[in-house]
Amino acid sequence: MDTNGHSPSRIVDKASADLTRDQLLELYYWMALTRTFDERMLAYWKQGRGVGGTYSQRGHEAISVGAGYALGPDDIVAPMHRDLGTYLLRGLTPRRIFASLLGKETSVNRGRDSNLHGLGDLDLGIVGFISHLPLSLPVTVGVAMSFKLRKEARVALTFTGDGSSSAGVWYESLNLAALYNAPVVVVVENNQYAYSTPVAAQTRAEHIADRAIGFGMLGVIVDGNDVETVYAVVKEAVDRARAGGGPTLIEAKTMRMRGHAIHDGAEYVPADLLAAWEARDPVAQFQDRLLHDGVADETELDEIRQRTQIEVEDAIQYAEQSPLPDPNTITDGIYAP
Repeated sequence: MDTNGHSPSRIVDKASADLTRDQLLELYYWMALTRTFDERMLAYWKQGRGVGGTYSQRGHEAISVGAGYALGPDDIVAPMHRDLGTYLLRGLTPRRIFASLLGKETSVNRGRDSNLHGLGDLDLGIVGFISHLPLSLPVTVGVAMSFKLRKEARVALTFTGDGSSSAGVWYESLNLAALYNAPVVVVVENNQYAYSTPVAAQTRAEHIADRAIGFGMLGVIVDGNDVETVYAVVKEAVDRARAGGGPTLIEAKTMRMRGHAIHDGAEYVPADLLAAWEARDPVAQFQDRLLHDGVADETELDEIRQRTQIEVEDAIQYAEQSPLPDPNTITDGIYAP
């Protein structure tokens, strides 16, 4: 135990979320919507109909939905390119997101970007993703410090990857957050690979969250494929930060089930590793639990899945029919035209 009373990282494989039936079905809806959107997006790109690159969410649904669901309406979140569930939860509609993917005028950024990097809407409490990880982290710490200085009971949360935890700014940001007791929660999505570099080639440490003790903050390791456990752990960290208890570093372990982006076949990933994680698919795992516990029957869950199919197909049609931005507006909305 360190001088601030913090122990090495706590490992949480299972935690009670204490959610109602309606809340559990709501979680399932957001996970199903994320998965449906992702599958249709990838199919669209493989048909050669997309613009630029795109990034699969498969394997990350429990993290983005569980963490996003733990935030309050006035909290701020800075997601990254595998956090579609959080974007959707915060109010970015499938229509606006798919329009962004196609670079349309009706998109989140009015066609200024054409993939999941360009999403941000401060009216919804979403800080736009900064592509190079972990550069959203110092911004999020700054947001959290503004809450503290204004004595507002609000929390800022951001996501980073396992690879970004090797960057200098990651350490600098966490040290600052701990030093000033910032109301911030940092979720490391450890998906085993930073592009093609496995975690074992990035660090000798077994757990990234064990570094938290060096900053004097709490560290928690969580099963990133269990949405209820992710929610419970993040909710505890958010509540603690809101009450003045300071930052928490959460490492959510999962697997990136597709390549880095649509162009990457990920041949460097061992087939047996993918198979092991596929057997723990977060959406299927949660679906089985809802059925086993009698929370819902197959008909109810199928209705939710059909609803997501309709919403995503509507988003695709909306995006396809939306106009491209007027070239004459190219200098609008920039800092220094």
